[in-house]
Amino acid sequence: MLVESIRYTQVADGKLIEIFKHHDVSEKAISLFNHVLNAQNIWASRILGVPSKYQVWEVFSVDLFEKISKDNFELIAQVLKDYPLDKEISYTNSKGTYTGIVKDILFHVVNHSTYHRAQIATMFKLDGIEPPITDYIILKREHQL
Repeated sequence: MLVESIRYTQVADGKLIEIFKHHDVSEKAISLFNHVLNAQNIWASRILGVPSKYQVWEVFSVDLFEKISKDNFELIAQVLKDYPLDKEISYTNSKGTYTGIVKDILFHVVNHSTYHRAQIATMFKLDGIEPPITDYIILKREHQL
């Protein structure tokens, strides 16, 4: 189920990226989606034990979203290939050094992305833009997963 949840995250993020590419959206929505992409990269990099390319709140232009997302999911695929899901890893952030289990960290990535996609969907509505359907069950039913 975790692998499918990661695939769901990739598909749902892609739907938001299409909105960003074709509509004039608020800077706040752009900043928040950058945060989603940055966090995916940061967590995958932590598991792999390599430096992240991005800072938590670093902002990039919308035209880089597809590439960053593609790179992130390639990193996550590498994690899935190279690390047992029950492996404990250590990582350091601005608050200290911690340990975590790979599957728990990946679940956090999925959950964090979903949480912020919902916020972005609300921002889209406020901008007069119909947000894309990103409900898991609908994407599953429509064979997008």
